[in-house]
Amino acid sequence: MNNSLATRTALVTGGSLGLGRAMAREFHANGASVAILARRLQPLKQARAEIEEEGNGHSRVRDYVCDVTDPVAIQKTVELVNKDLGEVDILVNNAGKSEAHAFMNVTDKVWQADLDLKLFAAIRLARLVFPGMCERNWGRIINILNIAAKTPGPRSTPTSVSRAAGMALTKVLAGEGAPHNVLVNALLIGRIESDQSRRAYDSSARSESYEEYLAQAGKSLPMGRMGEARECADVAMFLVSERASYLTGCAINMDGGLSQVV
Repeated sequence: MNNSLATRTALVTGGSLGLGRAMAREFHANGASVAILARRLQPLKQARAEIEEEGNGHSRVRDYVCDVTDPVAIQKTVELVNKDLGEVDILVNNAGKSEAHAFMNVTDKVWQADLDLKLFAAIRLARLVFPGMCERNWGRIINILNIAAKTPGPRSTPTSVSRAAGMALTKVLAGEGAPHNVLVNALLIGRIESDQSRRAYDSSARSESYEEYLAQAGKSLPMGRMGEARECADVAMFLVSERASYLTGCAINMDGGLSQVV
């Protein structure tokens, strides 16, 4: 634990599970007050309790039920965060799920839902916090994307397209934020053990244990294992720290070398 983020307020979408919870925990352990957003109340409450228990005992954690596909909900939630914790200094756009289908199987409804969740939510949240960051001459935005943003393959729509747009958004904001010390980067996730992994295992009715399932899934990867949420959180912590003070507009592959072999 240290206080490198003392006085900072972080907002993490998809903050109740997996990567989001791991990043929120890391920010809080390093002194930030943290707002975690998600759609379901119970996982939020559980995540908040865990973060508070493991945190520094000084900075605050607040949870907010928010459907980030709803512009009105986003507006109201950011207003609450500003009131409860102070203006947002760190934004992590992490909300999303994997939707990968053959192009001809994706309807307009599916396209729109994916774009609303992964792209427009990030746009709307950034639009609300970016001006204040520029005025205070300090800000950090991290967009959590997927390696398909750089290397889309067949049967990867709509996710690959939404994520590629998120990478373009990262570059635009980085260019506009740089003169104001607002740094904007993206983490492109490969195969990371998460709640999605658990759901895939539970729905597959496999005979092996969950640990055996993960080990088998990781064997085909260059590092021979799946990544862990805490490893992504460590990189996110670096990106929001002063040690990354000259790093902006980057899209960092967090994939254990997977993108080098696909």
